Amino acid sequence: MDYAAYIASLPRCLAAAATLFRDTEGRILVVEPNYREGWALPGGTVEADRGETPRQAARRETREEIGLDLAPGALLAIDWGRGPARPPIAAYLYDGGVLAEEALNGIRIQEEELLSWRLVSRAEIPAHLLGALRGRVLAALDALDAGSGPVELVDGLPVG
Repeated sequence: MDYAAYIASLPRCLAAAATLFRDTEGRILVVEPNYREGWALPGGTVEADRGETPRQAARRETREEIGLDLAPGALLAIDWGRGPARPPIAAYLYDGGVLAEEALNGIRIQEEELLSWRLVSRAEIPAHLLGALRGRVLAALDALDAGSGPVELVDGLPVG
């Protein structure tokens, strides 16, 4: 088998990237997609076919979805997600830092994909974020609180 055929025969994996923004009260910014249940973080699919990295995707998606062009901070979590109806996905979650009132007032949602945005407290996360995303965000918040490095997850749950 030649190299090109070998590469074509390998399993596929998707990649996604999102950014975790907080306000001065510690609430997190979530967005309400119009194409599925539950809320999400600003983020989306990495366009690897265009040479995009996860960090670049997080910035692009933030700019497209909420109108803020901000460089992502530190990597908070990497989550290996398995799903029955799609290939596995590597989901990168970056720190967006604390948004000042001025930045929050500058949010403009992408109406093609989003219905609204809001700030939610840690206690409200289970009511807004579904499945592995809930675990990913809670683990990232724990890492921020502990001042630790990125957390490794599988399906939203810490490894080890």
